[in-house]
Amino acid sequence: MLALSIVFLLCWEYYWHSSGYVLGYNDDDALWCRNRAMVYEPADKATVFIGSSRMKFDVDIPTWETITGEKAVQLSIAGSNPRAALVNLGEDEKFKGKLVVDVTEGLFFGTWEDEKLTSHLKYLKEATPSQKVSAQLSFALEHKLLFLDQELFSLNALLTRLYLHDRKGVRGDVPWPTKFTTTNFRRQEIMTNEFVKDTTLQRRVTDIWTMFGALDKYHGVTRDTLQKIFDEVKTAVAKIKARGGNVIFTRTPSSGGYWANEPLQHPRAEYYDQLPAITHCGSVHFKDYPDTKDFICPEWSHLSRPEAEQYTKALIGHLKEQHWFANAR
Repeated sequence: MLALSIVFLLCWEYYWHSSGYVLGYNDDDALWCRNRAMVYEPADKATVFIGSSRMKFDVDIPTWETITGEKAVQLSIAGSNPRAALVNLGEDEKFKGKLVVDVTEGLFFGTWEDEKLTSHLKYLKEATPSQKVSAQLSFALEHKLLFLDQELFSLNALLTRLYLHDRKGVRGDVPWPTKFTTTNFRRQEIMTNEFVKDTTLQRRVTDIWTMFGALDKYHGVTRDTLQKIFDEVKTAVAKIKARGGNVIFTRTPSSGGYWANEPLQHPRAEYYDQLPAITHCGSVHFKDYPDTKDFICPEWSHLSRPEAEQYTKALIGHLKEQHWFANAR
């Protein structure tokens, strides 16, 4: 049985390798918490990034670290509301560093509870010794064995990709292209070369964005609900700054159907511009600069790796203009 199991796993691994899949890491609780532990680096040694998936794609960590000489601590979570992470860092008395908060308006100004961050924080507080040992073993093996990729090759993931007709009024799991992206050990999300070249795969993702409401004509939250969000942000930022930390807001690029509708759903003057105004923080909005305003995202929402390198260089330059690095304590 042992011999049969080994042969099966070798064949299974060879099959996925020969199908052109790229090795990466599971972006799970353990990997996020590993990065969360880095936020206590001195302010002149690291910048922490929180946001949604755009920040994970668009900040190229090797480019950042080569140019700035400091660590990039990536805590952004795909599909999440980063306000919860901002509040968490605001309440952490030990955090006194530099924080870049990226704003994807449809997520940032949402009112739902962030299940992913809740799971990550629970693991951070309650991880058992066996879980920690298991995480270390996984870190050692995930970048060598494709079949350990939970999002692609676990039983649940494979069952999700079975084609089944939806019942009326019931929608199944989202059929993401399996060769869309991969995650490295620093939690940077990287668009695969195959996806960048394949417009059919790109169209599948833009169809998913459309299903999620990218083209919907609606207006974001207003009045008391919006004011509560602003108050929450203002309080969290004030706590960080009171400890000697620094915070800046960014808006990473989007294009196509997303950018055609996002300014209508969340007008900049009413939403994004209010964040630096009420917190007295800096801002780097991609539309404000000639070297970032015309980026094209292959699937409307994220940059490819070469464009992420260009965007990161530009972002560093604009942060320098606002004395981001000079003010580090």
